[in-house]
Amino acid sequence: MSSLDQKILLPGGAGLVGQNLVARLIDRGYTNLVVLDKHQANLDILKKAQPGITCVYADLAEPGEWMRHFDGADVVLMLQAQIGGLDYTDFQRNNIDSTKHILDLVKASAKQPYLVHISSSVVCSVADDFYTRSKIEQEQVVLASGIACPILRPTLMFGWFDRKHLGWLSRFMQKVPVFPIPGHGRYMRQPLWARDFSDIIISCFEQRVGGGIFNISGHEKIDYIDIIRMIKKSTGAKTPIVKIPYGLFYALIWTWSLFDKKPPFTTQQLAALTAKDEFEVIDWPGKFGVPYTPFDKALDATFNDARYNAIILEF
Repeated sequence: MSSLDQKILLPGGAGLVGQNLVARLIDRGYTNLVVLDKHQANLDILKKAQPGITCVYADLAEPGEWMRHFDGADVVLMLQAQIGGLDYTDFQRNNIDSTKHILDLVKASAKQPYLVHISSSVVCSVADDFYTRSKIEQEQVVLASGIACPILRPTLMFGWFDRKHLGWLSRFMQKVPVFPIPGHGRYMRQPLWARDFSDIIISCFEQRVGGGIFNISGHEKIDYIDIIRMIKKSTGAKTPIVKIPYGLFYALIWTWSLFDKKPPFTTQQLAALTAKDEFEVIDWPGKFGVPYTPFDKALDATFNDARYNAIILEF
């Protein structure tokens, strides 16, 4: 078996990172990819975009038939994550319970596969919301497992297939008469291109990087309002950008949540946006051999690459 034939398992691989990662793996010639995910619509999107891979519907928070796919796995890239929502039970199941099941399977395997865990920069955040709490606990569970694996903490990500974050913002901009900005809009972000991050994940298992925690932050510090202006320029949108009082913005988001059980943006996420976090920037280009792509170039590729820019995942 060549290295390109090794069995690579991607729990939670139908989300933003997974879809970008699968695209990069296929570009590099990998042929034996198995994606486990419980979002059927996004699994279908992935299967249509990448027909050569195996897509399996699986609720990773519950034991089931999906567990057999760990047999013979060479690499496990643990991607599953509940990012938004109004019920903490969803975060408990999808970020913590699922992780415990996966770690048990990795440890029980006769040929223990190489593991990469995708954590998040929010574990270092001053924010206190459901996502942050669950990702902190998830990382602690991985560390307590005794499995020596790289733990990657990416900052705010964007890229192809983006159903949330910058992708959603770009589509929202096309639909509304004005684009609202909460308060002054000077909330510093460190956006990370999902394609760069995918290449870092691939570098981890190709080089068999040892255990450790790595803060994978975007190298540019950009205010939220400037990100919105750059999205407008990149997409050619004509929508005026208008600042509105923070309290009014909060009230609008809260009202939206009364009518939408899965709102694209919650009051907790608004609080996280304004939390004044600044994350460590390490030399990950040197560590992993992955050059950093400047934000403006990555944004242009995200919105204007004909292969994938029309594919949008569901919430």
